Amino acid sequence: MTPLIAIRGLRKTYLMGDENIHALAGVDLDFQAGEFVAILGPSGSGKSTLMHILGFMDTPSEGSIVFDGREVAVLAPDLRAWYRSNRVGFVFQSFNLLPRLTVEENVALPLLYREGSVPAANLIAARAALERVGMSHRLDHLPSQLSGGERQRVAIARAIVGSPSIIFADEPTGNLDVKNIDRILDLLGSLIKEGITVVLVTHDLSVAEKAHRVISMRAGLVHEDRSR
Repeated sequence: MTPLIAIRGLRKTYLMGDENIHALAGVDLDFQAGEFVAILGPSGSGKSTLMHILGFMDTPSEGSIVFDGREVAVLAPDLRAWYRSNRVGFVFQSFNLLPRLTVEENVALPLLYREGSVPAANLIAARAALERVGMSHRLDHLPSQLSGGERQRVAIARAIVGSPSIIFADEPTGNLDVKNIDRILDLLGSLIKEGITVVLVTHDLSVAEKAHRVISMRAGLVHEDRSR
């Protein structure tokens, strides 16, 4: 089966003073459509760097990234922006919701950056995404009026509103209680039924074990890659 993403020899090196820091030291991985993958590792293991590169928020120092059959390791800024807007979605630990926008406006926001964006159609798509995460009753609320679990569900709606191929979730349960952790993980896991690949970055083993595949990283390398 041809993977959605195939990476080979991926390296990322940062210069800090006179020292080279190897955030990624040669990573080879495949991600299939509809997989629920957890990337586990301590701080400094390279897991967040990997996510940022695969999400077109950063570029590798070396290596190949083939996304849906196309080499994308190095793209022009406009093409990188297109991939971020059209092919990937992001969910973050801190939610990253804009405080002065309503729930509906926050979810519709990514669509405003697409070519040919139509505000009325964007709001319809936002409402549909919020319905999928059980938050359609909070359309006109501000983020400050929501619980932590509700804010994370809104963040997931924002991630899926553009029908991405893959969602990257960076420590999405770090600020939540146990009940909401289970709810968010179940919600992320349900997206694979629609063919969406979900890659969850965490340092919490109990959270990682909810995924179907767990990749452990240490010192910028894949230490273990196992399926459940």
